[in-house]
Amino acid sequence: MTLEITNLSKTYSNGVQALKNVTLSIPKGMYGLLGPNGAGKSTLMRILATLQEPDAGNIQLDNIDVINQKDEVRKTLGYLPQEFGVYPKVSAESLLEHFAILKGITSRAARRETVEALLRQTNLWEVRKQKLGGYSGGMRQRFGVAVALLGNPKLMIVDEPTAGLDPAERVRFLNLLSELGENSVVLLSTHIVEDVSELCTRMAIINKGEILHEAEPLKAMEGLKGKIWRKIIEKKALPQVEQEHNIISTKLLSGRTVVHVYSNAAPAGFEVVQPDLEDVYFSAMAGHYRQRTGQETKELQP
Repeated sequence: MTLEITNLSKTYSNGVQALKNVTLSIPKGMYGLLGPNGAGKSTLMRILATLQEPDAGNIQLDNIDVINQKDEVRKTLGYLPQEFGVYPKVSAESLLEHFAILKGITSRAARRETVEALLRQTNLWEVRKQKLGGYSGGMRQRFGVAVALLGNPKLMIVDEPTAGLDPAERVRFLNLLSELGENSVVLLSTHIVEDVSELCTRMAIINKGEILHEAEPLKAMEGLKGKIWRKIIEKKALPQVEQEHNIISTKLLSGRTVVHVYSNAAPAGFEVVQPDLEDVYFSAMAGHYRQRTGQETKELQP
């Protein structure tokens, strides 16, 4: 099972080009789409979910033409958008049963069996009678997954699922998502690097509608080995360091600034560090990655 996206483009009426010739091959399992807010992630998710039309390009889910066979796609699609509404005065069990009817599960026995299985899978069975208005953010997200899983979808689209969750709820939610990739294509769209690092076997980095880098996270980190260097400096020294070095990221540590730079050679006063996925992300955003152009491979600079 593979989702093939070829030369997908979308420009809005205000002139914003949300997607620019996006091409991706997404296999079964967890696939991360990583990028900042406004990068084009949600536009791509909505097009895949048949909620928007692209200007150009093709999308194929096995033998289904996603753009021209929307009804077929919807039969096998699970979609958890970044924001979704619930009826606050209705219980999770009642609302999920209603959605099951809409999904075509007409047998009462089959519907009850499906609802119970999904509520247990999402760890909501014990609170199934509770009104959704009393659910925490993480509980609502897990209910959204239960709705998305109705009908055993081949394609699951999950858009910014952990934004706003507390650490405990985030862990519970990520554990749930990790189980879903065993039987489906699960596309996880996020700006949180840790979500992709912990869940996904493949990923793409997108910015301003373009795919900057596509790789396996472990191989991407290995490809930066010996190129990421760190130094702890006083904040007032940052402008000077920015002039002298190619900084990819900075963060505060006990009132001082930790600087990561990309360099093929050791910068004076810096120590080499083992790259993580955050370094891959910021290196791609800064233009440091390998791209094939015909027979030639070149390194892109900012």
